[in-house]
Amino acid sequence: MNRLLSIGVLGLALVLSGCAQRGPAPVTGQAFALFGDVPYSRAEVNHLDGMIDAMNREPLAFVVHVGDITSGGGPCTDDWLVARREQFARLRAPFVLLPGDNEWTDCHRTGFDPMERLRAWRSLFCRDPGALKIERQPGEYCEHVRWTHEGVLFVALNIQGSNNNLGRTPEMDREHAARMRAVDAWIESSAQELRSGKARALVLLMQADPFFERGDQEDPKDGLAILRRELTSLAASLGNRLAVVHGDTHAFRNDRPRPGLQRVEVPGSPFLRWLRSALPVKDSAGQDFLAVEIVN
Repeated sequence: MNRLLSIGVLGLALVLSGCAQRGPAPVTGQAFALFGDVPYSRAEVNHLDGMIDAMNREPLAFVVHVGDITSGGGPCTDDWLVARREQFARLRAPFVLLPGDNEWTDCHRTGFDPMERLRAWRSLFCRDPGALKIERQPGEYCEHVRWTHEGVLFVALNIQGSNNNLGRTPEMDREHAARMRAVDAWIESSAQELRSGKARALVLLMQADPFFERGDQEDPKDGLAILRRELTSLAASLGNRLAVVHGDTHAFRNDRPRPGLQRVEVPGSPFLRWLRSALPVKDSAGQDFLAVEIVN
C-alpha cells in the first residue's frame, strides 16, 4: 500500500492522502527516487533487487542512496562493496551514492581501518553517474557532489551516524574536524548559488540523522551539534528554501524541525521501501511542494 504525502520546500505544508481535507496537488515534474540503509544482509540484497526492478519500471530523473549499504557489523569487505556496485549498476536512471557510517567509520568493529575503508569506497563509487551533470567539490572529498534538477540544487555530503566519527580516537577526531570543514565549505558555496539566483531551493543529502530534537546547545562531545546550529541559521537566512534528506535511524519522517527547514528521513532496514519524489508542483493556494510517496 502506498501513502502519499506532500511536503513543503518553499513554504512547508503537510497533506496526508485520505486524511486531509483536500487532496495533494498534481505532480508535473519528473520524479526521482530516494532511499538508504539497505542492504544489511543477504536476504536484503535479494529484496534490493526487487526495489531496483521497481525503480527501473519508472522514468526517474535520478536515484539517490543516502548511505549504509551494509550493517553496523559489516561485511566491510571489498567483495561486499564490489557486489553492491554491480548491483546498483542495474539501475537505469543516473545513480548517486553517499557513504554511510557502516561502510567506513564503523568498520573498526570488525578489524578494519576506517580511513582505508573510506579510500576503498571512494575508489569504487566516486564515479560520474552518466547523464546526470554533477559538480564535485575540489580536493579530497570526491563524495561531495551537487547537481540541479528543475531549478533546485541537490547537494551530497559526507556526514555520518555514530556521532559523525567524533570521540572514538584522536585520529578520528582529526578526521572529523577536517571533513566538517570541507562540509561547511560545500554547504556555503551551495547556498551562494541560491543567493545569486542560480537556484531557487537547496536540498542537502546526508547519511546522519542530525537529531534536531537535541536542540542547538553547544556540546563538544556531540559530533552533530555544530551542524544543527548551522542548519538552523542557514534555514533562517534562506527563507523557507532549505530541505534536508537523511537516513540513519530508519524511520520515515517528514517534518519541520526548524523554522524554514523541511526534513525527510528515508525508511531503512528492516523497513525496505523507497521514496518516489518530484518537484515542483503548485496547489490551489499557489504554494510550492515537494511530493513524496512511499513505495513498497
